[in-house]
Amino acid sequence: MRIDKWLWAARFFKTRGLASEAASGGKVHVNGERCKPARRVHAGDRLTIHRGPQVWEVDVVALNDQRRPAREAAALYEETEASRSRREAEAARRRQERVEAPAGRPDKRERRQIRRFVRRDDD
Repeated sequence: MRIDKWLWAARFFKTRGLASEAASGGKVHVNGERCKPARRVHAGDRLTIHRGPQVWEVDVVALNDQRRPAREAAALYEETEASRSRREAEAARRRQERVEAPAGRPDKRERRQIRRFVRRDDD
């Protein structure tokens, strides 16, 4: 089975075109090697999938060329424990770094502070 079709069926990418683009762009590796979208994938292969800031390392368990519900798609692969812990740690780090934006418009006091700050830059 083609790797782009498997990635689409396993729900790593929303469309087969995106899966094909990722494979040809070097975002997908099979057993440590870059691959093309037409590369055949077999049960037992180890895939490394880069999707945005996330990196998945999975072992192919089964093949299915149809896009099925998420529960069935999750049965097509098994994520390695190292990959899962790395992704969870990265998600926790991003949550901590998230800067909260001020809620709504500035009040009267904040507007005065903004004006003072802007005037200092103009001088």
